[in-house]
Amino acid sequence: MESVKKFWRNTNLSLKAGLILTAIFIVIGFGIYFLPHINPFTFNSYPGKLKPSSEHILGTTSMGQDVLWLLIEAIHNSLLIGLIVATIGTVAGVFIGLLAGFSGGILDRVLTVVTDTFIVIPSLPILILMTSFMKGTSTVFIMALVLAMFAWAWPSRQIRSMALSMRERDFIHTAWFSGEGTVQVVVTEILPYAFTWALSNFMNATLAAIASESSLAVLGLSPGNLISLGNMIQWARDRNAIFTKQWFWIGSPIVTTAVMFIGLFLLITGYNDYLSKKRGR
Repeated sequence: MESVKKFWRNTNLSLKAGLILTAIFIVIGFGIYFLPHINPFTFNSYPGKLKPSSEHILGTTSMGQDVLWLLIEAIHNSLLIGLIVATIGTVAGVFIGLLAGFSGGILDRVLTVVTDTFIVIPSLPILILMTSFMKGTSTVFIMALVLAMFAWAWPSRQIRSMALSMRERDFIHTAWFSGEGTVQVVVTEILPYAFTWALSNFMNATLAAIASESSLAVLGLSPGNLISLGNMIQWARDRNAIFTKQWFWIGSPIVTTAVMFIGLFLLITGYNDYLSKKRGR
């Protein structure tokens, strides 16, 4: 408890604000989400176009859906997609990058060519093609796997550079000469240095994945059965929520997306500033 208080005292304002905002969304997406409620995707559960009230805090859509629970499920799914993509991209990127950097030779060249290929391939046309095939049949996990196809390449390139730099240091040579194997050297000597970088990359990848899915959804290219922040905006636009003055329907996902991005951005920049200050001591 004392260490937590000390950490909180030493953190900068950006990191504190980012932690608070991100924690709020996590509580909403993975706490409140599991409270008993009617499936918000079901049409005509309530009368349509109701104004905000104590029963329906954000009103209802023109299709009779509760906007608040639709928003809570959208937050849950968008966060889940971001976390799955970030986990796959970071873990795969770190593993492939370390393997390429420490193995050298043919394996390094092959992995580098594959990594560079995924970096230079324009991801948007492929994502559009794949999501078009999945329209109406996708799940959160499948959508995350599609986005994760392009989430590992940059982390792998960066961690490979780190591995190439560190493999020539004295403490690595000492570990080799003491009889440690490649896996043991990577786990005990390299991963502790890569952990802080991996955590920062994880947060950045989460933000990028949510942004990618939201962009596809607003363009009408995200699976139609997936409740996400981007799809919620798209559905409100298709149903002319602006012209019918249903401001809470279209406004709530837009404001939520903006605040979520601000929170994650503050978390990333605040964490990087915290690390820089910590190294300077």
